[in-house]
Amino acid sequence: MTQNLSDLTHALIDAAKKAGADAADAVAIRDDTLSIEVLKGRLEQAERSEGTEIGLRVFAGKRQASVSASDTRPEMIETLAQRAVAMARIAPEDPHAGLADPGQLAGDVSAAALDLEDDARPDPATLEEMALAAEAAAMAVPGVSQMQATGAGASTRAMHLAASNGFSGGYGRTGYSLSAVAISGEGLGMERDYFGDSRTHLADLMSPEEIGRIAGERAVALAGASKPPTGRYPVIYDERISSGVIGHLLAAINGNAVARGASWLKDAMGEAVLPAGLDLIEDPHRARATGSRPFDGEGLPTGQKALVKDGVLQSWVLDLATGRKLGLESTGNAARGVSGSPSPSVGNLSLTQGAHSKEELMREMGTGLLITSLIGASINPTTGDYSRGASGFWIENGEIARAVNECTVAGNLRDMLRTIVPANDARTHLSRVVPSLMVEGLTIAGA
Repeated sequence: MTQNLSDLTHALIDAAKKAGADAADAVAIRDDTLSIEVLKGRLEQAERSEGTEIGLRVFAGKRQASVSASDTRPEMIETLAQRAVAMARIAPEDPHAGLADPGQLAGDVSAAALDLEDDARPDPATLEEMALAAEAAAMAVPGVSQMQATGAGASTRAMHLAASNGFSGGYGRTGYSLSAVAISGEGLGMERDYFGDSRTHLADLMSPEEIGRIAGERAVALAGASKPPTGRYPVIYDERISSGVIGHLLAAINGNAVARGASWLKDAMGEAVLPAGLDLIEDPHRARATGSRPFDGEGLPTGQKALVKDGVLQSWVLDLATGRKLGLESTGNAARGVSGSPSPSVGNLSLTQGAHSKEELMREMGTGLLITSLIGASINPTTGDYSRGASGFWIENGEIARAVNECTVAGNLRDMLRTIVPANDARTHLSRVVPSLMVEGLTIAGA
């Protein structure tokens, strides 16, 4: 019989109190995942996993400990609680540890308005059919020599969080995905690229034919790639990877990094970090978005807020502990799994889009690099010095001249972010809505 997640979390808290905990919070998560992979027109792999995991965090004064398990029997819950309390009593004191005050907690925790759950439940045969259609569409693109992988998946997740401060809430979400990786060329001349789509509702998913076609066209476009010239040139980060550039900013304003003093933006509050006119907005209440949630991992309310307004940094990303370390309130950004303590994290995010297309930015750039793929990373968290391996296309006279690979781009994130010029091509259904970004004067190491 399926166990009620709310009952599990409250059983964990009751067991923790019985074992001597001063306070506790607990989370229970149930996952059901189905994935299908095809190759050469046949089923290659099928996987199904389902299970429930539980996590318990207990406090003994200002000492805390966390434990987790996938065994939800009553005797295991009791053992888990005893173990957690014993661990907490010998843990070092943390003056910033503790649950939220009851007055800080989210009131209405209903997720109905977020529309995160879909009743569609595709069976393995349906997912296989989708994957086969995507593979066939990719192989139909002239120049595609083979497929590396084509997969489809469906998942459901339900979670419940409860705490001894009186909070109790839960919600579920569904996910559907389809992706294809195509290869062009032969032998040492092979190039590969991908395309995929992921949605909370099956009906919103792009068609298999479109996904396969785009993957195939991308792989073929990379044929004959060579190194770009070495020098200092403008760069455009394609929309498919541009959110990673903004991700470096998010890492620098994360409460953990700021509280440790290990952030190149630690003294930048109230200063310009993006060009004037650009906003960076977090909105955890977007319907059907994968990063939406009605409350955070500590039971605090979530809501829309500007992390950057008109280019100026407005807020750190904080949970309770990092907020206390900095003498600030939590921003409702705690994320929590079954293992360990909560930590600050951002879900849905959008950057102000520009007035011009990516192609118009390319014409404005004249000569430079369009990056479509990044590998590796060397980021100095305290200085913002940046270096990454890249591949994509060399631009001359505002047009794509040839495919390029095996190069490195380097610069300083503070300088890079202050010069970004956004295009208008962001996909608005994504959790991170970030358009293609042009950045001035990066150092390219190529041929």
